[in-house]
Formats: sequence, structure tokens, C-alpha cells
Amino acid sequence: MKLFLLITLIMSPFFQPTSAVASVPQVAINAESVKPILIGSMIPKVELKTVTGKTLQLNDHLKGKKTLLIFYRGGWCPFCNKQLSSLIDIQKNLKKLGYQIVAISADQPSELKKSLVKQDLGYELLSDSDAKASKAFGIAFQVDSAGTEKLRSFGIDIESASGNKEHILPVPAVFLVNKESKIDFSYVNPNYKIRLKSEIIKAAAREFEKE
Repeated sequence: MKLFLLITLIMSPFFQPTSAVASVPQVAINAESVKPILIGSMIPKVELKTVTGKTLQLNDHLKGKKTLLIFYRGGWCPFCNKQLSSLIDIQKNLKKLGYQIVAISADQPSELKKSLVKQDLGYELLSDSDAKASKAFGIAFQVDSAGTEKLRSFGIDIESASGNKEHILPVPAVFLVNKESKIDFSYVNPNYKIRLKSEIIKAAAREFEKE
């Protein structure tokens, strides 16, 4: 096993080195209970929306392209915004390795526009406001009433951000997807404060450059 995979195995409680088909729940009861899709699995066939509200099919959208696929909670999350900004620093390197960056969140399209303007991101943001993608990837969890109230105490209204009242968020996740739309690498951590460093993401992408 390659060195970076061993490092990631230590870092992530949900790192999956096998290539089986995952059996995932629709929505976990909390972030610690999610069961992410496994490495070697095909990208699920789910619909997402662009910043303009256009509907697209994720599998078709990524077909034939190597992709760094990021799931983040929303533009209201400072840890997510820091992660999105850090990707700008490695975007040129990833492009040389043949990767595009696509970031998905529970935000509705109008909120995605705010994130693009605020951070001047040079990559694509997609809306999963109905949580279909996060469910299919096995990283969706239910925010309980205590969690919702805690967010509200910080002035965060996830209903307004997502445009629905289901209170479902994705556990922040990183996936490297190959040209065949299969997952080569994943990192999922229920602790939303801990994100995979951009340099490690770049190193992981480099390992799969010739594969």
C-alpha cells in the first residue's frame, strides 16, 4: 500500500481501502454514524443544480474527467470556506495532473453564487439542497434539534441556506474520481473542524496521475 494511503488510514476513521459496493443508509442519525461509499464504487447517478439552477446528472457531468470532488456543509461554515479557499492554492497543480475541482454542498443555488463572489473561486460549485447526492454517497446525516438550535445561536439558518426543512447535512468529504467515474480515494471525517490539508490532496492526486 502506498505511503500516503497509510497516512490517510491513520487520519480518517472512514478511510476505505477496499473496492466493494457499499450498502449505505439514506440518512444517518448523526455524523458519526455515516457509512460512506467505498473506494472502487461508481459515482452514484444523482441530479444536482448549478449556480444558475440548471439540473445536471453528476455521473454524466464527470464522465471522462478526473475530478477532485468535495462535499462541504455550506457557505455559512467558516471551516468549509477555509477549505474551499485552500483549494485555490493547488488548483493549477491539480489541473496539470488532469484533475478538475467540483464542490458540492447543501446550499441552494442562490447561496452558491454568494460563495463564488465572496471567495472568487475558480472552480465549480453544485447544489445538493435536497441531499440526494449526500445520501447516495453515504455521508448524509440528520441535524437534531439541539444541533439546529446551536447553529441558530450563531446566526445560521440551514433551512434558509438549503431552501428546505429537512435539516440534512453532508459530513465533509474528499473524493478523487477517475475518468471511468470510479472512486480512487476518499477521506470522510465526522469532525467538521478537521479537513484534509490541500498538500495531502495534491499528493494523493499525484499518486493516481498515471492510473
